[in-house]
Amino acid sequence: MSTTTVETSVAVTEAGPAGAARTPRSRGERGLVASLASHGILIVGSVVALFPVAWLMFLSLGPDKDDYLHPGGIWKKMTFENYSFVLQHTGFFDWLKSSLIVSLGTTVLGVLVAATTGYAVSRMRFPGYRKFMWVLLVTQMFPVAVLMVPMYQILADLQLIDNYFGLILVYCSTAVPYCAWLLKGYFDTIPFEIDEAGRVDGLTPFGTFARLILPLAKPGLAVAAFYSFITAFGEVAFATTFMLDDKKYTLAVGLQSFISEHDAQRNLMAATAVLIAIPVSAFFYLVQKNLVTGLTAGGTKG
Repeated sequence: MSTTTVETSVAVTEAGPAGAARTPRSRGERGLVASLASHGILIVGSVVALFPVAWLMFLSLGPDKDDYLHPGGIWKKMTFENYSFVLQHTGFFDWLKSSLIVSLGTTVLGVLVAATTGYAVSRMRFPGYRKFMWVLLVTQMFPVAVLMVPMYQILADLQLIDNYFGLILVYCSTAVPYCAWLLKGYFDTIPFEIDEAGRVDGLTPFGTFARLILPLAKPGLAVAAFYSFITAFGEVAFATTFMLDDKKYTLAVGLQSFISEHDAQRNLMAATAVLIAIPVSAFFYLVQKNLVTGLTAGGTKG
């Protein structure tokens, strides 16, 4: 028996790499073909996502408003004159100031209201708390055209037409319901024992929320902040209707000034669009560390 075993082992050893048994892949490990395919798909997806941005930047370098019809000619006459004109001869900085005031105001107020709402529904069992969350969800079903007239009437009664705070409140009505649902799901992933520990240490419910829960909910807060900022920064319909002074136009509304009934300065629009993307990119850079975690935590915890 032992002699047979030794001879078999020697035969396997002498067989070399060609005769050796193939080592099975560990669970989750991909083969070469699957790895190449996934990388190829990611590369194609990246090209598809980046091409419109690169094309817009390319068109912004054309000096004439009709260069988009003949983009091949831009290579010979590239210039930054469009950017210079937008920065020096338009109300770009007034638009930027208005956009930042409205967007940051919506972000701060919207996240504060959504966080307290989500925490209350997640931790407290008051009568009608489930119906309350469904009511928030139903408010997202109404189109902008339906909400425009009643909101205008309300803001007019409150003397908030052509007022930054009025526009912030309008945007919060859009951002808060979604963010409340998002943060409620994230707060559900935080153990109740943390709240109990806070009460043992003598903290009030708000003290527990502010000192213990919010620091743990940074990823969820980052997602809510980013959504609120983007909602306010790129919105056009409400800003066009409720802001009457051209110095209070947001960037999205100011961008429309390059198009009239008989003319369209698309080169200036392209340059302005590139400049508009800079604040959004900077804000994304600030929250990116927590953004992916906040988006996926609700589905992976609990």
